[in-house]
Amino acid sequence: METSGAADRDGVDTSYKPLPPLYFAFAIIWILSAVSWTLNTHKYRHFQPNKLQWMLASVPWIKSLQLSLSFLFWYSCYYSNVCSIWMSFGVYIMGILFQTSAFGSFFLISHGYCITCHRITLSERRSMATMGCAFYFTLVGYKASIPYFSVLLLLNYLVVFYVIFDHVSRNLIVLRDQLSFIEDEDVQAMHDAVYTKYIMFKKFQGAMHIVAVSELAILISLDNSLETFWMRLVVREWAQFFIFMYIGWIFRCQDFAPRFSVMPTWSSKGETIVPPIYSIEMDAATFKGFTSHEWHIGVPTLLNKGSVKDSVVVVIRQPHS
Repeated sequence: METSGAADRDGVDTSYKPLPPLYFAFAIIWILSAVSWTLNTHKYRHFQPNKLQWMLASVPWIKSLQLSLSFLFWYSCYYSNVCSIWMSFGVYIMGILFQTSAFGSFFLISHGYCITCHRITLSERRSMATMGCAFYFTLVGYKASIPYFSVLLLLNYLVVFYVIFDHVSRNLIVLRDQLSFIEDEDVQAMHDAVYTKYIMFKKFQGAMHIVAVSELAILISLDNSLETFWMRLVVREWAQFFIFMYIGWIFRCQDFAPRFSVMPTWSSKGETIVPPIYSIEMDAATFKGFTSHEWHIGVPTLLNKGSVKDSVVVVIRQPHS
């Protein structure tokens, strides 16, 4: 469905004139970023223990589609005097999906997904789904200018950021406990891997502080004049781009060493305890005659076309030994 815009080009407010080139430029930037992100994720897909990277890679594509539709809408509206209602509706929906999917990724990371756990429990999935739906419908009401939804969105932001920072703090405590235990046991082989996770999470915590400040600043902004609309657009788009690309760079697919893996904790009488970490390495021939109940079954670190003839075997001591 289409409705006619102004009778001529002069009928459209000149404040909107910079919008078509701006949206086009940002669409190109996000498309190039999405392509490179997807290629990198596919290239290192064998080193992914979970699907977090694919979820992160889908967010730039949603943003690219939103910006492309925005460019087409304003270009046709300003230069062709035809403003498509359906295209503006697509921009509206894609914008909400982008924010919801971005915060969904932040939820997963804050829960420790790909850092301290490989799986999300059923209760955590339900809580994230509930918060995601509430966030989505609140955004719908806010974008539709329904009365009082700005207040509801502000409250929603406060709850969302509280949950994210609470989970981040708890996971940082877990990682610090693991580092302390590793240093006490003098297991240098695992120290670098866990320390890398700790640094990744600290960087994510800093990025989320910037996200919280920028989102709340945009929400409570009092300057809604048309003359400064395009400047606020530039600031918002650049902020979203750099923040999300920075978080994506932190959690990008990498060819880590075999020891870069999750070290789960186990509970005893309500207390979280880090299991002991001991390991030895031996060749496959030596492992054939190795028998001990205190050590875990050997795992080859290298595979040569399905053969473990020349591989090194890692043997891990049982935590309860």
